[in-house]
Amino acid sequence: MPNHIAPYLGACDVIDASHPHIQQLAQRLRAATPSQTALECFNWVRDEIAHCLDAGRDEVSCIASDVLALGTSFCYGKSHLLVALLRANGIAAGLCYQRLTFAGTNPPFCLHGLVAVWLNGAWTRCDPRGNKPGIDAQFTVGQDNLAFAHTMPGECLYPDIYAAPWPELVAALAGLKQASQFRWLPIDLLPPTLSPLPFVPAAAEI
Repeated sequence: MPNHIAPYLGACDVIDASHPHIQQLAQRLRAATPSQTALECFNWVRDEIAHCLDAGRDEVSCIASDVLALGTSFCYGKSHLLVALLRANGIAAGLCYQRLTFAGTNPPFCLHGLVAVWLNGAWTRCDPRGNKPGIDAQFTVGQDNLAFAHTMPGECLYPDIYAAPWPELVAALAGLKQASQFRWLPIDLLPPTLSPLPFVPAAAEI
């Protein structure tokens, strides 16, 4: 494992990969190979954790173990849970983000959370936000598969892969009292310039 990948195996307050319930589920989803394990984890989070806006749920969750307990979250929380499950299985994973129009082809914009998985010496981006009519996100090793294209003016895929969630994003989620508030005040952030949050070494967590 290259040294620069080590931060993507650790844990923090939000990606709490050492939580007992995360560990238990990670073990249950473990398959014969890392690629198969990554697919099992991706499919489980995509299909079993409801996207709060799709499901009409108003709870707001951010920490991976809270997302698991509630069974619902935004794309951000679902990404946090997927990263935690992958790291609990010894698979390096990080967070990446898109900027998208929230509805239609015009502003306002919103930040959208994704996951990048390190397999076979390369990153593969995937989107566990949950499928619905018009969205069919899958996981294929070596091939980025995103739920949303970024083709409109102002939209983009931020190129960096982060070991920790953006601090401003965590703060914005903490400020949401109900998920439905996002519909009239979507979260739109620029990449932080601060260093990533500190992580517990992977050997202590896995």
